[in-house]
Amino acid sequence: MATAKEHYDHLLSDVYSWMFGGFANGIERNIGFFKKHKIRPVLSGVAVDLGAGCGFQSIPLAQAGFSVIAVDSDGKLLNELKNNCGTLAVAIVQDDLLDFDKYTKDKTELIVCMTDTLIHLESKNRVLSLFKKVLSSLETGGKFILTFRDLSSELSELDRFIPVRSDENILLTCFLEYEPEAVKVHDIVYQKNNGMWNMNKSFYRKLRLSKEWVDSHLTGVGFNRIESTVDHGFVTVIATK
Repeated sequence: MATAKEHYDHLLSDVYSWMFGGFANGIERNIGFFKKHKIRPVLSGVAVDLGAGCGFQSIPLAQAGFSVIAVDSDGKLLNELKNNCGTLAVAIVQDDLLDFDKYTKDKTELIVCMTDTLIHLESKNRVLSLFKKVLSSLETGGKFILTFRDLSSELSELDRFIPVRSDENILLTCFLEYEPEAVKVHDIVYQKNNGMWNMNKSFYRKLRLSKEWVDSHLTGVGFNRIESTVDHGFVTVIATK
């Protein structure tokens, strides 16, 4: 079985922006998200983007006035971020996201961990370690934003086959296989080259975390205000220190 990093290196990095409707679409979606939630620099102005990828969060945050530290283990996606961030205040770091605090000199105003990055972690213990590090790294009044897919409820039979996106040259679908603590996500990508369809496939595990579990453990490590919602199976959590 591939780790999350190996799965992205082997399969998903090459189609990641396309999977979200293209790079510009991913950026615009998060510009709207941060405006909706009134996320703007009012304290130190430093933000950390955990699982920054190609910059879907980092670029809108930098455009909003934050000085961003973008952390990801995927070199391909970070190169895409580098090629698109121009002169924006984005420092790019290729490392394990749990080591983000090695790159923060002082307390930070905002830490984001979005688009399923949280459930890429290998265990709930790693999630709790991250929560503790984030709380310690934030300044008073700082915020921690999480978005992830709630996989706690189990799909069955044919509902486990999910078409992700397709066009005339690429088709991506996935199949979900449930375990007690995780879901094995099997991704299958068909790409057309010179009129011939080629298949690439891989799978990795995502943690089954519910909104209630995350809310409870954020409170348990010391966050004093938790705002969370679920919309079509996607959880958004904004926790304040």
